[in-house]
Amino acid sequence: MATKTEEKKSTAAKGFQPLGDRVFITYTEEMERTAGGIYVPETAKEKPQRGTVEAVGKDVKNLKVGDQVLFDKYSGSKLRIDDEDCLILKEEDVLGIFTK
Repeated sequence: MATKTEEKKSTAAKGFQPLGDRVFITYTEEMERTAGGIYVPETAKEKPQRGTVEAVGKDVKNLKVGDQVLFDKYSGSKLRIDDEDCLILKEEDVLGIFTK
């Protein structure tokens, strides 16, 4: 039986454990449209800055799996796993946690 922590993990995060003070975050890049219905090209879009913590390293103190966080748009290492956009960054690069 899976634990609550494992149930929350995305498919990209299963079997992945960040090291030290790093966190593993997933986010979505949605296709943006202007008010007039025009699609905004990738090169003109702002990078996403909000994501969900999927896994944390053993030295992470203030974050837990499932937290919705705001992060600096140029921080971390971006990768794509199982068709999910992911980011690995240091805990210090997380700017804040969204409260419910």
